Parts: sequence; structure tokens; C-alpha cells
Amino acid sequence: MPKNEKEICELLIDKGTLKRKIYETTFETMQTIKKVAENFSIYYKTNFPEIKDIIQVHYTNRNTFEFQLKFAGDILIFLMHTNVFEFSREHEVMKTPYIKEDRTRSYCGMIYIYNFLSDSFKYNRINDIGYLIGRILINKDGHYYIEGKRELAQLLNNFNLNKFDEETAREILLSAIQYAVNFDLLVPDYNNDIQISINEMMQIENQNMILKTGKRLGFRFEPDNSALKKDIEF
Repeated sequence: MPKNEKEICELLIDKGTLKRKIYETTFETMQTIKKVAENFSIYYKTNFPEIKDIIQVHYTNRNTFEFQLKFAGDILIFLMHTNVFEFSREHEVMKTPYIKEDRTRSYCGMIYIYNFLSDSFKYNRINDIGYLIGRILINKDGHYYIEGKRELAQLLNNFNLNKFDEETAREILLSAIQYAVNFDLLVPDYNNDIQISINEMMQIENQNMILKTGKRLGFRFEPDNSALKKDIEF
């Protein structure tokens, strides 16, 4: 049925207000994670002074929506998306009483966690591959849902009870670091590197690294979906 101007304006206000609230909550969540990451860097440098210049841990606040934590040969990049998303209708969270009581709880902001090799940035290897190892979804009430690989996927999701706080940020950060440290670089298939052109070799010599490196380059990399099945209660 056709809608009148008043109904459309009310819809616009309601949806806009909801998304603004989620954005603000996600932004606050990102600031909490930044604080925890910076504190981790300080803790490491304070408590391991004899090794801190050899095995480094370094926090970098790149901009409002992104920060990096470098440790040894790895970098974690936390990136906040500025838009708001809704869980798909098929997602198990949509079947829970928590969402059925209030559908607006299914709208979330999102923070991505990527893992890169630190040498990829150090040597400007622009073709190197990074991996999404986790993401945090935050709704209007600050309740969170975690998706990710191994250590991150094993964090208990209880969407109707779990509210994001500093301890949650610490647990997620430490789990992400643990996963990245144990996520080793595999030797690629020999046949992948069996040929190289003169042009490619010249680019390498000119520091324009066209060779692609990634921890699972040439191997299947998928989410640990099996670990996500356990959070059916929410």
C-alpha cells in the first residue's frame, strides 16, 4: 500500500536513529580495543626490557577507524567499518528469543581483524596476502558476537548476555595474538615458483616486489565454522 509523507519520515527517523546509535556504540568499542592494544604494547616493553628491542611489540594508531599491533613477524590490523549491517535471515542468531523480542537487536556494527606479515609492510610487498582471522559484531546495546578462526571462534558467544567491556577487548586481543603467532607461514608448492620472467626479476631487483607471499598462499583458508555452531543459546 502507498505510504504518506508522515509515515516515510517516521521510518527515516527511526532507522536513522537506530543506525546512529549502533555506529556510536561500535566506535566506543573500537576505542576500548585501541586502549587495550596500546596497554599491551606498554606492558611488553615494561616487563621484557632485555628483549623488547629484538622481538618488538609496537602499537600504531593509524586513524579513527584503524590501528595496527606489530609483534615479531606479524601485524594485526583492526579495522572498523563505518556502516551498519543486519544478520541474514538464515543466520542462527535470528532464531533466538533475544532477537525475536526486538528485531532491531539484529543490526550490528562491525570490526574486522586482519593478520599480515610485518615484512609485507617493511619491504613494501604490495602483492602479499593478509587474512581475515576474526570479526566483532556489536549491536545497539553493546552486545557482541564473535566470528573467527580457532582461538577467536572458541570465545563463547552469548549474544543476549555478553556486553562488550575492557575485559572482553583484552580477551579478544590476546586470542588474536595467540592465533597469529601460531599461524605459521607454510612452504608454497615448488611448482608455483618454477618460472620467472626477466621483467619480474628486474622488478624484484628494483624493490618492486611482484612475488606474492602469504601464510596460506596456495592452500585452502576457511573460517572455523564448526567452532561457531556452539553458540546456539545466545
